[in-house]
Amino acid sequence: MVNKRALLEKIVARIAADLELYFKAARTAHAEATDPQSRAENKYDTRGLEASYLARGQSRQAAETEASLSLLQNLPLRDFGPTDPIELSAFVELEPADPGPAKRRTPALSAYFIAPKAGGTEVEHGGREVLVITPQSPLGRQLLGRRTGDRVTLEAGGTRTEYRIASVS
Repeated sequence: MVNKRALLEKIVARIAADLELYFKAARTAHAEATDPQSRAENKYDTRGLEASYLARGQSRQAAETEASLSLLQNLPLRDFGPTDPIELSAFVELEPADPGPAKRRTPALSAYFIAPKAGGTEVEHGGREVLVITPQSPLGRQLLGRRTGDRVTLEAGGTRTEYRIASVS
């Protein structure tokens, strides 16, 4: 059984670190945009304008990350039984539905944590990589409402692969 509280703390720590980087980048871009040396020397000089666009984008990214951090810090965690449908805060393990003859002895399990935001964030937990996915992602849409033993099909790079939900906790 995975310790979801410890997993969520790692995810929150990763998002908080990202947030600090976004704030730093936004401050740097803002300083560049407002620096007197960034003033246009002629009508074709757009350094200051470009720096202001960058500062605005960095600030927007920081605000979105801050909202994600708040949602994750307040995410209620629940335990799922083998017959419970997958919802937010589920830890899901997938295995290839047909791993092939060479891999039948030890199928590779992929680990996912379903969260309202911060999709794509990866953290190491329990000696393995765990990927955060959201209900809006293609995999998240397929997993919501499914149960242990159900199958899902993913398409990546033109290749379709079928997986079995090995566990939900």
